[in-house]
Amino acid sequence: MSDKITTISIIGAGYMGRQIIEKSALYGYNINVFDVSSKGLEEFINDVKKKTDKKKIKIDIKVYDNISEVVKNADLIIETVPEKLELKREIFSQIDKLAPSHAIIATNSSSIPISKLEDVVKRKDKVMNIHFYNLFTMPLADIMRGTQTSDTTFQKGKTWVESIEVTPLEVKKECYGFVLNRIWRAIKKDCLKIWAEGNADLETVDKAWPIFCQYFITNNYGPFGFMDRIGLDVIYDIEMSYFKNSGLSDDKPPDLLKEKVDRGELGVKTRKGFYNYKNK
Repeated sequence: MSDKITTISIIGAGYMGRQIIEKSALYGYNINVFDVSSKGLEEFINDVKKKTDKKKIKIDIKVYDNISEVVKNADLIIETVPEKLELKREIFSQIDKLAPSHAIIATNSSSIPISKLEDVVKRKDKVMNIHFYNLFTMPLADIMRGTQTSDTTFQKGKTWVESIEVTPLEVKKECYGFVLNRIWRAIKKDCLKIWAEGNADLETVDKAWPIFCQYFITNNYGPFGFMDRIGLDVIYDIEMSYFKNSGLSDDKPPDLLKEKVDRGELGVKTRKGFYNYKNK
């Protein structure tokens, strides 16, 4: 496998595909592009070239009208076609047959795990999920292995994501929704319930949300850091209250949380919770 990624091939130049093209170009990568529609693509590519020329970044962006040409010298190939499983499987199969043996094949799918695509390729050790959010306003990417993805492949993909100043969110065990999308799904699910069941007006929810988020930003807390400050014993009791009210197994707090509470790892007040505070 080549040690360095220098050429990126993008299959599908829609909303996300174009963001990946622009971001990669601005960090000096050569780009090959294929899309079934050329509408507005030439104008977009010219705009990107103007930006890279202005910053004196030497890159090469080529647009091809077939997949065999677009992948022939690629180190990393990212598929960004519509969210249809059979279409993605077809594209992956084509790429695998046509791309150089060292090339990594990634999907930008927002929901389909790579394990549902890997059986159509021979290079099962060189496939992965790289799911971007917005590369310019929310520079995050979920990265996830398939069942046979090698550590070398995964590290190369992660290093490339970091090289374009996007923060990788590593999924340790395959799950639907990856990392941030799964968290966001939980938030929007209850927002919709509060609104639909008449518990509060949607304007009330939207008014509370930015104030709540600003607190996290100001204090540089994430959800786990915040729970440590509340106290994990309190968190456990709150979650048990929800569970007793609903009786739904999905509302039962995880046993791992109960084990922390039983060990006295309650957060900041005991100097150990999800994080260690002994030196703070």
